[in-house]
Amino acid sequence: MTAWTNSLWASLPIPALILDAEDRIGDVNPAAELFLNASKKGLAGHPVWDKVFVDAPLEEAFTRIRSGHAPLFVNAVDVGTGSRKPVNCDVQIAPLADKPDHVLVLLESRELAGRLGQAMSSKSAAKSAVGMAEMLAHEIKNPLAGITGAAQLISMNATGEDRELTDLIVGETRRILKLLEQVEEFGNLRPPDRRAVNIHDVLDRARKSAMVGFAAHMTIEDDYDPSLPATWGDPDQLQQVFLNLLKNAAEACKSGGTLKIRTFYELTLKVRRKDGSRGSVPLQIEIIDDGPGLPQPIAQDIFEPFVSGKENGTGLGLALVSKIIADHDGWIAVESVPGRTVFRISLPIAPKEGAA
Repeated sequence: MTAWTNSLWASLPIPALILDAEDRIGDVNPAAELFLNASKKGLAGHPVWDKVFVDAPLEEAFTRIRSGHAPLFVNAVDVGTGSRKPVNCDVQIAPLADKPDHVLVLLESRELAGRLGQAMSSKSAAKSAVGMAEMLAHEIKNPLAGITGAAQLISMNATGEDRELTDLIVGETRRILKLLEQVEEFGNLRPPDRRAVNIHDVLDRARKSAMVGFAAHMTIEDDYDPSLPATWGDPDQLQQVFLNLLKNAAEACKSGGTLKIRTFYELTLKVRRKDGSRGSVPLQIEIIDDGPGLPQPIAQDIFEPFVSGKENGTGLGLALVSKIIADHDGWIAVESVPGRTVFRISLPIAPKEGAA
């Protein structure tokens, strides 16, 4: 693409995808990245039917489009991604002039365009804010350590009210240091070291840690499907995800309550493999609490950086969770009403040779 067409492509307010001759994703615009909850790099090369679910038989239509070199319009069809509820869209498909075996797919919806327009603006601002925060974190940590050390030295010879003040300084500087470490962690997360992983082993480790710590005041139940195969992921990063979600739920249920961890197959959806055959969808994990629910004004943006429902929250925990899941080629979604909040994660199944 030329600089002009690159700019036009990036500024399109609706999701746009370019598919190769085998219906693999070759390119997506920023609106499609937001809609699919994944980066261009993470989507490239994947069969489109692994990432997009359209309530219409489009596979044969693609063949006709390529052979006839004519566009196709499908009106008012539900389009989903696994991470969000289906959206009613008008789908436009057309062959590319310079590559007739490649097709352009546009997903047009007034509701979707409005939501994505706002999200793209906030995501751009969030990205800049994260970059600035990373730089500030690096610059602040050293003098902050000096302040902490000085306060500790003063407290050794202080008494009474002076001792209380120095203890306050030490406590607050440590809190700020922890926040800075979270900012750096968000910006410097390494790619996942993926292997075949028993998801129940990871969930059990997270559950045991929660029971003796932040969720000791709660009842934790599990409803596992023992037939689930291994997932394809990084066990340490996945445990980080589950601990974060469990901690958020425990903090929301301050006076007690019940946490439930559930695993199962999503039997109502199918995905298309690279060889063209259809297989079962990725395995599902749900973390459910009976707390007050997410504040409605932020519920739609809860996975964005610096968006938090906690009084002193940083807004980085769920953003980090979303980033890890996206790096695992998975999806995360949330449904929340007072008395029931469900975080649902979909993860890929390990290849047979990897699971052996």
